[in-house]
Amino acid sequence: QVQLVESGGGLVHTGESLRLSCVVSGRSISSYAMGWFRQAPGKERDFVGGITFTGETTDYAHSVKGRFTISRDNAKNMVYLQMNSLKPEDTAVYYCAANTHRLEIPQAMRSWEYWGRGTQVTVSS
Repeated sequence: QVQLVESGGGLVHTGESLRLSCVVSGRSISSYAMGWFRQAPGKERDFVGGITFTGETTDYAHSVKGRFTISRDNAKNMVYLQMNSLKPEDTAVYYCAANTHRLEIPQAMRSWEYWGRGTQVTVSS
């Protein structure tokens, strides 16, 4: 059974950085494209970014492009989300997701097959 577990969330101030991690167990992470989504209170879960199985291609939501970077270490079964220049509007629960279509980075939630339980990120002004 594939499991995804996020970590690294916390409380930071505007302009600071955080790095989220997601560890995959049950199957090699190289079987998946990996993605990050976030959900703010009272809002839908939105696409943040994704990375193909080799790490060669990434894609980001417009709101985070240039501030967030996704990377992966297939040997460690890990994917990361480096978040810089954080803003209060980045406050949300951040979720890691996996997609067996390894070369695709869909922005729709329904296209991602496995999910973690999320980690809270709070950015104070």
